Amino acid sequence: MVKLQDAFGPDAPAVASVTEVPMRSGDHVLLGRAYRPLGARPDQPLPVIIYLHGGGWCIGSVDTHDGLCRELCNVSGVMVLSLDYRLAPEHPFPAAFEDVLACVGWVERHGPEIGGDGRRIALCGDSAGGNLALAAALHLRDQGGTSVRALGLIYPCVDIYAQTGSREAFAQGYFLDRETLVWFFERYLPHPADALDWRASPILAETLAGLPPLELVSAECDPLVDECDALGRRFEESGVPVQHHRATGMVHGFITLGRLFPQASQYIRALATGVAGQLRGA
Repeated sequence: MVKLQDAFGPDAPAVASVTEVPMRSGDHVLLGRAYRPLGARPDQPLPVIIYLHGGGWCIGSVDTHDGLCRELCNVSGVMVLSLDYRLAPEHPFPAAFEDVLACVGWVERHGPEIGGDGRRIALCGDSAGGNLALAAALHLRDQGGTSVRALGLIYPCVDIYAQTGSREAFAQGYFLDRETLVWFFERYLPHPADALDWRASPILAETLAGLPPLELVSAECDPLVDECDALGRRFEESGVPVQHHRATGMVHGFITLGRLFPQASQYIRALATGVAGQLRGA
């Protein structure tokens, strides 16, 4: 994955500052990377996008998504905190989910220490990271939390064992193949029955009502595109605002590969603009 990003990721844009952020969570320390956008005053408290990288819950890091987070930061004009959550198989479900909740709690309590506003948070992520963002938002809603004001999901996996037309149509030859999906699922979920837990398959939650507004990016040639469509419909049926941006002709993973897919910047901008609008209007 690192080689792929090195070869096809865009040049990383400059930002105002980058800070490595340790966050104590129980008996371990989470690491994050905070970006401030160009033009932001040093003393200006900014809303915070917590970004959760993709990689099937098993690979990826703040480094593989550094360029994306820099662009997201500058376009949105808010702080981005990219989280290095624990990865499977060493740390299977629900470790990563718990890390996201711990990160949100840390930002709520300590956001001002890094120049962030802990009352205005968005949860964003691609693929497995989108899965974690949605699951965490559901949990926080159920706990009565109000700090998460927006969601930004990029081709999220929301139903582990979905049987959809797109999983068949794009099973081979479209970057994310069936065998890779199975490999990730088996390592993240060593107990297959956990796939029916809404924390692993968040579209299975009883209701999506009460969630924050959603900016959704999906890729036309992606085995996960049908479940993204289903997710958008469930948001609409639940009365939650959703903007669905379909990336025509794109494959799963395109959003970090801007040198190969220049369209990536268009969809980063769409997501960033929508999320920032929700955070500033909150």
